[in-house]
Amino acid sequence: MKRRRAPIQTKPVAKTTSNVSPERSAQMARVRGRDTKPEMRVRRALHAAGLRYRLHAKGLPGRPDLILPSRRVAVFVHGCFWHRHPDPECKLARLPKSRLDFWLPKLEGNRARDERNKVALEALGWKIIEVWECQTKPEDLAKLAKAVARMPRAI
Repeated sequence: MKRRRAPIQTKPVAKTTSNVSPERSAQMARVRGRDTKPEMRVRRALHAAGLRYRLHAKGLPGRPDLILPSRRVAVFVHGCFWHRHPDPECKLARLPKSRLDFWLPKLEGNRARDERNKVALEALGWKIIEVWECQTKPEDLAKLAKAVARMPRAI
């Protein structure tokens, strides 16, 4: 004769209330960390210049967006808002007008983390290139591709 198991008792899950509207939540859910438009522009420019790269290297600090292992170059493509572009001319790096008590520590934390990752990569012998979202115009990317191509190959 088979034994019957008692049904598992589960606690009811309390619904959390949030003051964020569903539209705002959906908008924030669309913010991506990889394969963004600026990153794709940089990738196309480097590939068109004949440079081959690897994506999102897990074994390196900060998981750079692109690495060129033959030249030991790590490329970070930063969003001007999320990484606080320091250029005063950049219009994309503006601060939100509301909830500054939330946004300032969050965005400054991103900037501090970027700096720690940069120092750690340089200590490992990598050259760092930061490309900002506002610098992904075709003429800027052509200069970037030429500069990377001129870098000597690592031995």
